[in-house]
Amino acid sequence: MVTLHADEPLEACLRSLRDQTITDFDIIVVDNSGRRLVAPDAATQVIYNDRNLGFGAAVNQAFRASTSPFIATLNDDAVAEPRWLESLLGAIEQRYEIGMCASQVRLDAERLDSAGMLICRDGTSKQRGHLEPPSAYSRPQEVLLPSASAALYRRDMLDEIGLFDEDFFLYCEDTDLGLRARWAAWECRYAPNAVVEHRYSHSAGKASGLKAYFVERNRLYVIFKNFPVDFLALVPFYAIARYFWHAVFALQGRGTAASYGREGNSMAKLPWLVLRAHAELTRHAFRVWRRRRTMKRRLTPKQFRKLLRFYSIGPKQVAAL
Repeated sequence: MVTLHADEPLEACLRSLRDQTITDFDIIVVDNSGRRLVAPDAATQVIYNDRNLGFGAAVNQAFRASTSPFIATLNDDAVAEPRWLESLLGAIEQRYEIGMCASQVRLDAERLDSAGMLICRDGTSKQRGHLEPPSAYSRPQEVLLPSASAALYRRDMLDEIGLFDEDFFLYCEDTDLGLRARWAAWECRYAPNAVVEHRYSHSAGKASGLKAYFVERNRLYVIFKNFPVDFLALVPFYAIARYFWHAVFALQGRGTAASYGREGNSMAKLPWLVLRAHAELTRHAFRVWRRRRTMKRRLTPKQFRKLLRFYSIGPKQVAAL
């Protein structure tokens, strides 16, 4: 797990790991605060960074420090139920082709954060089942990819496709990793008994300017790296539709855009954040495209398009959540 604050939620998270029904695992905390806030103990290894390297780079450090055949990621503001790891391992060990497992991530007893992830045709990823009752997602099944807030990855898969793309810095790196894995024909399983409770966006804020920028920039990275070429032409139209619904729902006091305004952010800055995100992609387009060319692919573009369509979410629904 990665932490910037090392506050009470991290302590609660660590306590929940010590209460797991299985004990044969190591805990690695990456302290990204630059202030050495986390003290190691007999059960916890700590990696210290002099500055915030971003989520992906920090998790990659933990991956490299471990020799386990399976690697779990857990946000420092999440509390895992005792059978969390046991349930994830039970799901991933069903077949070797399962390279990733998604948890049932709850906001509270009545509302889900995620039961795996969905993707919009403009590259925006969104939590499957967000704000719905957990009982509606009680069946184990295949999903597109997991949220790295609480996920399990097979080391063999990571050795083949690579780790998190560190250029993402924050947000959507789990979407990129999951799509790269799906291109390589690895599967993702949803384990509904692997339950965690998550304090949503504890680190960066639920609807901050920082989050708005990185989500917008990184969804561009996601499509440029992972989408079939014939899908790219339609991306701007889906993005415009999403922007339209963000504006409509903001006027109605609903959705992410309205939350952004309620938290004291300037709505006038949103178009500039979007422009900045596009400018950043333009600056790094060659590097992103070069990584696209080196990706491991076992699926045909036709098979991958079918996968994206099956696990899609519409622009209106994205804006409403």
